[in-house]
Amino acid sequence: MWKLFDGLIFDLDGTLWDSADTVCRSWNLTLERLAPEFAGRITRSGIEGCMGMLMDDILRRLLPELREDRFSAVLDGILTDENAYVAEHGGVLYPHVPETLALLAARYPLFIVSNCQDGYIEAFFQAHGLGGYFTDYEDPGRTGKPKGDNIRLVMERNGLKQPLYIGDTQGDWNAACQAGVPFLHAAYGFGRVPEHLPAVQDFAELPAAAEALSPP
Repeated sequence: MWKLFDGLIFDLDGTLWDSADTVCRSWNLTLERLAPEFAGRITRSGIEGCMGMLMDDILRRLLPELREDRFSAVLDGILTDENAYVAEHGGVLYPHVPETLALLAARYPLFIVSNCQDGYIEAFFQAHGLGGYFTDYEDPGRTGKPKGDNIRLVMERNGLKQPLYIGDTQGDWNAACQAGVPFLHAAYGFGRVPEHLPAVQDFAELPAAAEALSPP
């Protein structure tokens, strides 16, 4: 009989999908409307370099010249427009995500904790129809809390004692450490972590990896 974690908690960007191109298009469309002098400045490489960061920090990094008195209005526009655009156009699911989620959901409750705005996870669900696989989700847009705290919040809300967190960046690993849960690196994603950490190179490897790492 398999030994199982009592839940799998996923990061979103760089772990379940690649939405960088969709996000780039959305941000540039919003900038054309609200700050046309910056339109076209958002690039895929810029977005990739900010994956895992909070949205206001991403905007400050990508547009450091944006005046503070315009910052909130531009940020609010970007967040609202991005959710609608992502819900309509979707991103690129990593190979084998739908069928592997179906396999995993038969063995574990599944969750998402991502450093995104309120509505972004829902946009992912709407775009790709995968919401039925997930029991619960959380983000700082709803709670105002950092990722480690949101992992703990999902654990407490769902009675999880031994979950596994799956993500692609150093920030994901840091958050898992803060929450006191083991970490599995989605090495096909955007980020890098210390080489000694357990990793998968393809989403289809997750069932075997989760089984191998399961607690006694």
